[in-house]
Amino acid sequence: MENIWGYRQEAAYQGGSDLTGYKVEATDGSIGKVDKYSEDVGAAYIVVDTGVWIFGKDVLLPAGLITRVDPAEKKIYVASTKERIKNSPEFDKDKHIGDPGYHEQIGGYYGRPSV
Repeated sequence: MENIWGYRQEAAYQGGSDLTGYKVEATDGSIGKVDKYSEDVGAAYIVVDTGVWIFGKDVLLPAGLITRVDPAEKKIYVASTKERIKNSPEFDKDKHIGDPGYHEQIGGYYGRPSV
């Protein structure tokens, strides 16, 4: 897989766009809304507030999972199932910025083929 921490060219993400509040769609349905995001080169991501879907848990998704950004619908489509996202490593608000080990853990999880 290409850089999991960078936006795919085909996702049509326009740098500088505010993604906060966009709905996030997994391959099999909605998972929540973007709480925050990053455009940092080599460390781009979205944090999704899943609401009651998985007990209010936030999840960190590397930008490389984004397959399409639809500004008209305010939706982001990601290349992952709801189950895979639900089973992802727990979001750590203190580690997600600037902790390369945490990014390796998340990137390793999503960089592996789904089982």
